Amino acid sequence: MIDYKKRILVLSSEFPPLPGGIGNHAYFLSKYLKKKGFEVTVVTDHRSEIEDIEFDEKQSFKIFRIKRNKWTYFNRIKKAFYLAKRNQIILCSGKFSLWLGAFLRSFFSSKRCVAVLHGSELKSGGFFSQQFTKWSLQRFDSLIAVSEFTKKNALEINPKLQIQVINNGIEVSHFSNIKVNKQESLNLITVGNLTFRKGQQNMINALSFLKETYPNIHYHCVGIPTEKEKFTALAKSLEVLENITFYGALSDVEKNEMLAKSSIFVMLSEHIKNDFEGFGIALLEANILGIPAIGSKDSGISDAIKNGYSGFLVNQHNPEEIEKAISEIMANYSVFSEQAKKWSEKFDWNIIVEKYIKIIENEA
Repeated sequence: MIDYKKRILVLSSEFPPLPGGIGNHAYFLSKYLKKKGFEVTVVTDHRSEIEDIEFDEKQSFKIFRIKRNKWTYFNRIKKAFYLAKRNQIILCSGKFSLWLGAFLRSFFSSKRCVAVLHGSELKSGGFFSQQFTKWSLQRFDSLIAVSEFTKKNALEINPKLQIQVINNGIEVSHFSNIKVNKQESLNLITVGNLTFRKGQQNMINALSFLKETYPNIHYHCVGIPTEKEKFTALAKSLEVLENITFYGALSDVEKNEMLAKSSIFVMLSEHIKNDFEGFGIALLEANILGIPAIGSKDSGISDAIKNGYSGFLVNQHNPEEIEKAISEIMANYSVFSEQAKKWSEKFDWNIIVEKYIKIIENEA
């Protein structure tokens, strides 16, 4: 019989098997809380019904998927309200989940409510949306930001908020059997949705400059091809299309095979209006394979890269800075590779989940 105090309801705007940082985080947090003896129930959306069903059947915890239609939000509220009665802890991740958790708190004052803040949900939407988010943040017992940068942005909304930082994690054991097969040429890789916020355009812009030093450089773009046509047009205009391959979304196995062949992981993310990179799990997944990383300054990536150790933080618009970072890594590759592995091991979910448990059980 599970202790009632260990029953936790996870409300997440995303969930695997489809990609997404919020979903990745919610899944592994749920998985490792289950391993630690919690009874976990998840409420999220259907995004790909057949794939969702196959995925859910393999999990050790219960997942309720809400079909996307005109009643989606109403049905999510209804299901969450029903399940909140049967759980002592409510953990919310994602914008609507944040709102929903604050709403539930009005009816279940005895429940412990925890919100995970990623970044994109904080200032998105119009005036009334932002005001509702501001109100919601005040309703939770605990607020957890995935990076110091996310915390800073949340405090800009309300400086009085009490926020703790717990960085995102990776499942280190998942990568233990992947054989690294580095190529002689310089292979750069970005894994993430092809969007201007993810910043692939910044790497494309730098390629014509980098080609002068590294004529055989190649940039591998893995991810949902949202802005592929625009990025292709940009690459053609800069005469670097032959130095780029767009793969689209790959399976986990295919993605890891691509990582294992890569020299350096790059994530030159951009601020698009109020949307920004909250952390950067993909960076750590590359690090655990011994692949150093280069990422944008002034973003959540600052928590995912130890500057000068696991890689470098750069001005994403400055090709000279990018080239200098690449040159330093390549000149001392074995050192950076080993340091990247050591750095990423600090983010193992076995370590991260213990930090969550302290807050969930109000021991922090």
